[in-house]
Amino acid sequence: MAPGLSRWSAPHPAWEAGAEPDSVEDWPEQVGCAVFAAGDRVAFIDPQLPPDPEELWPELDACVNGRPVSVLTTIRWHGRSRDAVLERYGGDRDVPRGVEPFEVRGAKETIFWLPGPAALVPGDRLIGAPEGGVRMCPLSWFQDLGLGMEGLRESLRPLLDLPVEHILVSHGEPVLGGGRDALRRALAY
Repeated sequence: MAPGLSRWSAPHPAWEAGAEPDSVEDWPEQVGCAVFAAGDRVAFIDPQLPPDPEELWPELDACVNGRPVSVLTTIRWHGRSRDAVLERYGGDRDVPRGVEPFEVRGAKETIFWLPGPAALVPGDRLIGAPEGGVRMCPLSWFQDLGLGMEGLRESLRPLLDLPVEHILVSHGEPVLGGGRDALRRALAY
């Protein structure tokens, strides 16, 4: 993706086929995960291990390379394989230098901004668009918050002030290059 930044995807064990479009259950089987060498630490964001993690561990071990680890979660649903990563590498849930949390006001989500590679790592509030790029998640994913689509749009608007190049979404394909323009289209500004 960029120096020190990698993304992988793995099938989520709770995924079920045949969900009604734009329902709470409508998300791709494969979920995206990020790992970033943040200075002297390595930050995992929403890690999900594949069914046979032995295939992935050597690559992750190389990324960690003996450095301290932080495991970050964007939204409560994304605990995923956090505990397995912490068990393997130790570490904590502290946000390391080189990673900036952006609390999405009223949406119960933290999007992580990685200034070095100019990358955003959202959880559920921004997802991959079917035609490429990103879009806001369906209302069903957050209707219990009373925020509404316009409220979510306004909560995400400050992200447009960042020089975003990449958006590593959890659900869908990442945006590699042109991230700020993709974000602007998603927010319709």
